[in-house]
Order: sequence, then structure tokens, then C-alpha cells
Amino acid sequence: MKKTLFALATLGVVAAAAPASAQVVNNTSFRGFRAEAQVGGDRFQSQGESNNKFGYGGAIGFDGQIGDKIVIGPEGTYWRANKWTSNQTPGVRGGVVDYKSFEEWGVAVRAGYLVTPQVLVYGKAGYASNEYRKLFTPAAGTGERGFRDTGRTDGYQVGGGVEYSLTDMFYVNGEYKYSNYANHTARQRALIGFGVRFKPGL
Repeated sequence: MKKTLFALATLGVVAAAAPASAQVVNNTSFRGFRAEAQVGGDRFQSQGESNNKFGYGGAIGFDGQIGDKIVIGPEGTYWRANKWTSNQTPGVRGGVVDYKSFEEWGVAVRAGYLVTPQVLVYGKAGYASNEYRKLFTPAAGTGERGFRDTGRTDGYQVGGGVEYSLTDMFYVNGEYKYSNYANHTARQRALIGFGVRFKPGL
């Protein structure tokens, strides 16, 4: 239900932004569909512990303009840490709890301000869903039973960054993003994006 509602909301933003984009006559390239590859640092946090790794992913989205300075639109994202990431903490009677994070899928709305026709400062907020595994291994001789729990946990994501148009078609950006999941785990990322933009004809 959350995914459906958010998808409808983002479609509404596209519908509102596309006509506005068609009316803009300035020379900025921040409009139309875009796709980008992302790389950066990943910090997964659980049970008071954190694990830092290299991560990578991507994003697809649409940018429309409102007036000459405001850029807004939806985006979908994918992210994972290289070879996944996990935290180990002490469990009951000397056992070990291993919390492992796999891939994250997200959908958000991005809104920004054009400092110049080539520079966009933006923020974003939306929904995130993370695949996880929780494994408890009891200490030998305690009589405790181990368990394994896998699934997906939903939460929210917020972030912001700066994007620069290299040409009318290609761009780069730097971004910070924070995701908080419903099972008391979280993820932080500092990433660089390299993208291509497909502008509609004006």
C-alpha cells in the first residue's frame, strides 16, 4: 500500500512538472528524463554498531521546472554495499547476533534551486525498502536456540546534494543520503553520481 500511494504521488508530480517544463525558455539543461550511475561510501548501522564499505547503485528520474529557478521531480533508486554489509553484536549468554543488509530500493521526490543555469542545489525525501537477514548463533553449551530471520523492512530516506551540468546532456553530482528502516537499522551514504539526461523537445 505504501509503495502504491507513493507511486501515485510521484506520478502526480510528473504530471504537474511536465507542463511547467514545456513553458521554460531559459538555457538550463535541468529538465527531462535522466539516468545515472552512483558510487560512494556506505555506512550500515544496527544495534549500536556500524560497518563502512564501498557501495554502488543507480537512479532514474524526471525533472520539470516551475518558473526559471525551481526544479522538481520523482526518482527511483537502487543501492547496495559491495559484497553486502553486516554488524555483529553480543547476544544472550555469549551468543552472537549478525545483522546483514543486502539491497535497497527507493522512491523519492527531488526539489532544487538553480543557483546558475548549470548548478542545481537540491534536497529529497521519500520511501526506502531494505532487504535484510538477522542471524542469532548461540554460544556452545548454553542450551539457547539459534534463529534466522530474513525479509524486507520499510522506512524513509532524506538527502541533498549539488548537481552540475557538464554539457546539455551529461552531468555529475555529489550527494548525502540517509535511510532509516522500521527494524531500528539505518544507512548513510556519501556518493558521486554520473548521469545522462534526455531532454524533451521544446
